[in-house]
Amino acid sequence: MRSLIDADALRVLHRAARVLLADLPDLTDRLVAALQDLEPAYRAAVTSDPAATWQEVHRSLRHSVSSLIDPRGSRDAARRCSWRIGATRAEQGLPLDALLHAFRLGGSLVWQGLIDETCRTAPEDVRLLVHIATDVWNFVDEHCSLVADAYRQVERQLAWRRENRLRVLAGALLDGASRIADLPETARALDLPEEGRYVVVAVAAGRTCDPSAPVRGTRAYWHTGAEVDYGIVLLDETGVPGEGGAAGGSAKGPTPPGGAAAVPGGARTGVSTAVSGLAAVGDARRLADLALGLCPRAGGTVHLTEHLPAALVVSAPELGAALVDRVLGPLGGLEPADEAVLLDTLAAWLACEGSAQRAGERLYCHRNTVLNRLRRYEQLTGRSLSRPADLVEVSLALAARSLRTH
Repeated sequence: MRSLIDADALRVLHRAARVLLADLPDLTDRLVAALQDLEPAYRAAVTSDPAATWQEVHRSLRHSVSSLIDPRGSRDAARRCSWRIGATRAEQGLPLDALLHAFRLGGSLVWQGLIDETCRTAPEDVRLLVHIATDVWNFVDEHCSLVADAYRQVERQLAWRRENRLRVLAGALLDGASRIADLPETARALDLPEEGRYVVVAVAAGRTCDPSAPVRGTRAYWHTGAEVDYGIVLLDETGVPGEGGAAGGSAKGPTPPGGAAAVPGGARTGVSTAVSGLAAVGDARRLADLALGLCPRAGGTVHLTEHLPAALVVSAPELGAALVDRVLGPLGGLEPADEAVLLDTLAAWLACEGSAQRAGERLYCHRNTVLNRLRRYEQLTGRSLSRPADLVEVSLALAARSLRTH
């Protein structure tokens, strides 16, 4: 008895479906009109390209109705059609919810068409459609799942392409290799203005920090690397690097999404001087690397603006080594302990802004001892610490020696 009922139900289904297939343009018009009325996202699609939207709906309905008549012969073609629609609409940016709504509207319209046609030609057979309702709606659900799978797969591919393109653009910017023609695209991709005041923050060991901690900024993009992460930070209205996390900042980019962690303990961080415009970010990255090179191994943050003399000798290590040999080389003939005492005294005296009294307090000796050591240095090297040119060279030589030692 069950098989007889199912056979009768299929007969009624096939009869009504053939009528729908013969009148498919009218069914297509009705579904397109329903989409315009009930789905705003499709309303825009219909307005921008009505012919393409109509053809898409017509093709989908043709495959769907054909599958009701000949499931085995039409199933694969119907699946391919739904998959292509999902992939195409993902590339066009139509929301997935709108796409699924469209497929369910189409399913409802086809089901209602089957009922209406059966009521018109054989009202007594309408009850038989109940037996195949589940199959019809399972078909709709199957194709909604297909569409969603295709959509998400393409969406992932597009996201990967966007991220890869973003990394390429940001990498070129940091390397100073960006073409002028690419700057507008780079600015849009990084959500940063083409014009503005920027610093670059370099963080060693792949440990990204919050841009609001080493520098006050309004927006930032983080570019992760194998050994160093770089933050391109748009300065706030003051345009002055800060000393801590007093001002807020938002991090954009691959790491970390939606925000950034606080500066991790032990992270070595270098902050460049400010530059004007995205076109100069490559210069800022090189300056950030210089600042990072000045960081102690134990960690900390170095603002290049506060260490410009040291940055000069770091940027030209050969010249720094030559300066050390010229200015401090004559001390090499002393006993190591004696040489260390003179160098420590020179460094303390310079750090104390030329005050022998304060240098003595720092070194735990009398001020006269400090003055005697300074005179001994002058005698051994033939230089005068009261001569500005000699004093500059001594200061730079001590910085170069300290950096080379550490």
